[in-house]
Amino acid sequence: MIEVGFILFLFYSNLLMGEFERSGLAQKKDLLWALSDIFTLSNFAIGTVAAVIGYIVVEFLRAKF
Repeated sequence: MIEVGFILFLFYSNLLMGEFERSGLAQKKDLLWALSDIFTLSNFAIGTVAAVIGYIVVEFLRAKF
């Protein structure tokens, strides 16, 4: 669970940083808008699936090597 949570943390951190880049709308809006834009059900589903896949791959490689 810790590994999956860490992968989710990295996913959401990456999304938040993307909101504050030059092309992101968060520069014109504020932090609360950016947080509400990235914490959606679809982003959570994508992040969770990616985190579980990443965990499975890392555990497979850990067992193999």
